[in-house]
Amino acid sequence: MEVNILVGGAAGQGMDTVMNLLGKALTREGYGLIYTKDYMSRVRGGHNFSRLRIAAGKPWSNVETFDILVALNEETYYLHHDNLAPSGRVIYDPRLFDLPDDETRGVSVELENLAEEAGGKVMANTVAVGALLVLIGLPGTAVEELLKETFADKEGVAEENILALKAGMDAASRFCSSCFPLPSKSEGGKKLFIDGNQVLGMAALASGCRFLSAYPMTPSTGVMNYLAGKMKDYPIVVEQAEDEIAAVNMALGASYTGARSLTCTSGGGFSLMVEGLSLAGMTETPLVIILAMRPGPATGLPTRTEQGDLEFAIHGGHGEFPRAVLAATSHEDAFYRLNKAFELADRYQIPVLFLSDQNFADTHRTVEQYDFSRLNYNRCLAEEGQYEEPYKRYRFTESGVSPRALPGQFADQVVLVDSDEHDENGNIIEGAQARRLMVDKRMRKLTALAEEMDEPDLYGDPHPDTLLIGWGSTYGVLREAVDALSASGAKTAMLHFSDIWPLPRKRLNSLLPEVKLSCCVENNVTGQLASIIRRETGHLINRSILKYDGRPLLAHEIIAEVEKNAES
Repeated sequence: MEVNILVGGAAGQGMDTVMNLLGKALTREGYGLIYTKDYMSRVRGGHNFSRLRIAAGKPWSNVETFDILVALNEETYYLHHDNLAPSGRVIYDPRLFDLPDDETRGVSVELENLAEEAGGKVMANTVAVGALLVLIGLPGTAVEELLKETFADKEGVAEENILALKAGMDAASRFCSSCFPLPSKSEGGKKLFIDGNQVLGMAALASGCRFLSAYPMTPSTGVMNYLAGKMKDYPIVVEQAEDEIAAVNMALGASYTGARSLTCTSGGGFSLMVEGLSLAGMTETPLVIILAMRPGPATGLPTRTEQGDLEFAIHGGHGEFPRAVLAATSHEDAFYRLNKAFELADRYQIPVLFLSDQNFADTHRTVEQYDFSRLNYNRCLAEEGQYEEPYKRYRFTESGVSPRALPGQFADQVVLVDSDEHDENGNIIEGAQARRLMVDKRMRKLTALAEEMDEPDLYGDPHPDTLLIGWGSTYGVLREAVDALSASGAKTAMLHFSDIWPLPRKRLNSLLPEVKLSCCVENNVTGQLASIIRRETGHLINRSILKYDGRPLLAHEIIAEVEKNAES
């Protein structure tokens, strides 16, 4: 049993308020949730909507059909009523628009009028929350507590919102009460209701990140906002740079002087950062870059989702140098995965790109509280007496990793770094042999780095006939697709990548020759992961399931494609 809700309206009508209040209240009550947003790139107007799925256990993705439609304007009803269940309900304001004569599912609540009576039209969204509470049979206590917490420093505002909430509950109770019973509560203790950007911000802070420089760019800005909000309480500096060129170079400078550093951006901003990325490769300076993808090229669709920058992340920058590329998959894994990114950057003195996207960044889910004891903090710096004297910043080693000291760390040693090609000391060189030796030194890091890459997660039948392959934020929807296909009797599994480059290939090599149908599922038009797998392993993926309209994949879309390909 589950309940699905869609709230829609124009930007500025408060859909986020509705979903956040309801989501936090349900989380405190012990339910499992996922909340996703579809919004336009404008401050006012247009059409935005949000989906909330309340399920027994752990919902991994959202679904197309829903039980309750909260239509804050007429456009929302006409765009979405076809996906409302026959037994569903429409909460709407009859003073704003009328439903068609043959629409029998209406729950008319004078949202704006009741809000004005409580203290102001701006609280119409709180009235809508009250109406929703009645339909799903949830008492208003938890939301009232949230309102008191939210407006604790604003005299009288919480009380007015509570009046608006109760007015919405009273109005909706005339139509039905508990007409959509909630599923069983999830087991376990207190949970977090958190979006992907907050997960990454928390992970960075807990991993010892002490400096972030970035230029705001959707959908990465939430990471910067989260960390900026922690500056008063934690030893972290957040700097909004004038552009992405400044942002990456400031982060490099902070890393050079010893701070664990981070920058975050999207595709257009990363384009400006690639010279700095190559500088990190040449100077062997640790750096983590969160690349939150959205559809391009150019401005593209600024508030939508895509997985179009994988090849760019692997090959961006001039020249050849080692790097790692990791990806956010689920909220549970991404917290620990970003910590791994910082560890790899320090251990191998390389840039590490951490891929996210709008679907991951803006999706809220309920998750168990994180285990901070699983995090690592190893700076891998040279220690007194544990390096050959004189100190050489780029000393040739078997692993390719040279002893890294910070400027001024040792009173009698000089740390010399140069962006030109250099010798072991860091002095500029132009000789052919010296160049070859230094390139070989840097590239030797890839041998050990490849061993650090986790094999993709195998979920489903251990000996499948059909194998779905994916990466990044498609984890949840692929998992639900595998469950549905397996329930129908098909031997199905998914192979899902969190660590992408250097490409881990053991499970690919063991599984791909054995399956009848392999499908690579991606939010891009060219099937970038499938191309990388073929290039790196020689294995040809049978089919690609691709979606590139700026919207995330849904489970029923994947299932339909798999079944169509299985029959052909």
